[in-house]
Amino acid sequence: MSSTPANYRILLRTPGAAAFFLAGCVGRVGLAMTGLGIVWLVHARTGSYATAGLVTGCFAVTDALAGPQIGRLVDRFGERRVVPYALGAHAAAVALLFAGGPVPLAATAGALTGATLPQISALSAARWAALLRGTGQDAALPGAFALESLANGLSFLVGPALVSTLGAAGHPGLGSGVAAALVIGGGLAFTLQRRTAPPVADRGERRHAGRALRGPAFVGLVASTLALGVYFGAMQVSVSAYAVGRGAPDLAPVLYAVSNCTSLVGGWVYGVRRWRSEPGRQRVVAAAGLLLACLPLAVLDAPVLMGCALALTGLAVPPLLAVTSVLTEAAVPRAVLTQAFTWLGSASAAGSAGAAALAGRAVDAGGAHAGFLVAVGAAGGVVVLAVPSRLRVPGGWSRSSPRP
Repeated sequence: MSSTPANYRILLRTPGAAAFFLAGCVGRVGLAMTGLGIVWLVHARTGSYATAGLVTGCFAVTDALAGPQIGRLVDRFGERRVVPYALGAHAAAVALLFAGGPVPLAATAGALTGATLPQISALSAARWAALLRGTGQDAALPGAFALESLANGLSFLVGPALVSTLGAAGHPGLGSGVAAALVIGGGLAFTLQRRTAPPVADRGERRHAGRALRGPAFVGLVASTLALGVYFGAMQVSVSAYAVGRGAPDLAPVLYAVSNCTSLVGGWVYGVRRWRSEPGRQRVVAAAGLLLACLPLAVLDAPVLMGCALALTGLAVPPLLAVTSVLTEAAVPRAVLTQAFTWLGSASAAGSAGAAALAGRAVDAGGAHAGFLVAVGAAGGVVVLAVPSRLRVPGGWSRSSPRP
């Protein structure tokens, strides 16, 4: 590998890159606020966390299911002909959410809010691929996807904190309003950057493109991302259970912050270096690093040692996410690339949601360390699924011709 400290600066100086990336950053902060904003809004109106959880659950399910369908439409018709309509529908859904009403209406509004939420991260990743692939800058793609990982990480640090701050200040509904404004404003500004929008594939490319989404290379990547989502969900439950079990619930946000901060460092370091090893090998190493880092969590008890282990897990996650994006870009044709990226997001969300219930049962049965064992098992699954990727995606599809 070789160090290139100016890698991010060079990427953002690529014509048109900074404009769509910064607009996308605004939108993805809104995305990170939306789910928690619904919790604050519905709870403030009904006084019931059960109702708030129901509405938020409807939002999460439809967000995961509809995301790939919006991505499919974008790949077929282009961003300009799809995203503005999705944003308009999202605004109407949020307005219905604010209108209130009985629980079934609130649940419907939550479902519509999720179903109309454009996956800006997937759109942005697809733009980087279109901007860099085949222009002599192919080697910069890992850095671009690392930059995406950093932006997502920062969004999920800033967004929920902003919602909680507004709610604690006595404005529980304002978080949802700000989230919608950021999603719609950032999404529109993103879509207006037309010169960097990926070209719409012709009918010949689309005819065979769907096969790649059912091929072993991409299915393996989706399965790996699902396992990583299980890891995320199990860690959230287990860290909270660990802190509460020690009689120090305030310890949980500190431990989360440690992991999140080292995650940002790991993403930054990965992106500023040019790695000479091929992506499949990088993925195996990153997955193995995650597994080794989280193994001690199943036995450690001292908060300082727990924090050190969580810091190491944070370092491993961003390179794993970035290299998964690299392999996805190589595994599917451009005609379905946006859809492919949205499938990864949906798989991660589904895994995280399912793991919350699984880890919760484990914690009830055996304490926080049993919950961490669920995370260890998920990390082991990521390793197992990472190994075949070196054989399945050796190079990459041609961007200039239909794929067989």
